[in-house]
Amino acid sequence: MDKLKGLVGGQKEEEPSLLAQVSDASTLSWSTRIKGFGICFGLGVLLSIIGSIMLFFGNLTAFAFLYSFGNILSIASTVFLMGPVKQIKRMLDPNRLIATCLVFLFLGLTLCAALWWKKAFLALIFCICQYLAMTWYCLSYIPYARSAVTGCFKSCCNV
Repeated sequence: MDKLKGLVGGQKEEEPSLLAQVSDASTLSWSTRIKGFGICFGLGVLLSIIGSIMLFFGNLTAFAFLYSFGNILSIASTVFLMGPVKQIKRMLDPNRLIATCLVFLFLGLTLCAALWWKKAFLALIFCICQYLAMTWYCLSYIPYARSAVTGCFKSCCNV
């Protein structure tokens, strides 16, 4: 109706903003969102497991690529639940900004160590750091989980 008023009134129609286009495109039913999340997350975990198996066969390139891509898919799966804009806002929230940056930093370093530098030990170290950063990132979504893990670690180390 607004388009018709604009044409009759002689007003030029405004192009919708990118945010409005993304919002309109993400109007999935709850059932579809759950299915999309499950499939995307499941593929992410499966790729990470296959990547880990590739490490035991000595294929460092496949390991780094599959493990890192699996983590990316696992993070991206939550886009189905909350939408892309809200997901990015939550990732950049001050509470989890450092964890988000560390996940992507170690993800990139894992790929660099495996694909360009060809350093297996370094790729494995970065992969472990990627796993720890991903765990810390995921804990940020559970209330008081980070403080519980920190307190447990302190009591185990008697700090």
